Amino acid sequence: MNLGKAALTAHVLHDVNEERIRQNEKWGLQRHQHGVWLSILVEEVGEVAEAIQKGMVSEKETDAHDLYNELIQVAAVAVAIAEQVKEEEINV
Repeated sequence: MNLGKAALTAHVLHDVNEERIRQNEKWGLQRHQHGVWLSILVEEVGEVAEAIQKGMVSEKETDAHDLYNELIQVAAVAVAIAEQVKEEEINV
């Protein structure tokens, strides 16, 4: 796939949006305390770290095999948090 920078960014953002839709379909609209969101986000970042270590000596057994998809999930969780923060700002 040979995309220009703008097209590549659009493609990645599309994938993040698709992941947000999938998360909402799976979990419904989620609203958590910020500390709970942090735990969810850090867990997802941990899966990115595991995917990065694939093939390295430090690799451990994990279900995090696809670095791109793990990064998309991190971005989607961050978007979910940002959605809640923006909602809280609007509703204050």
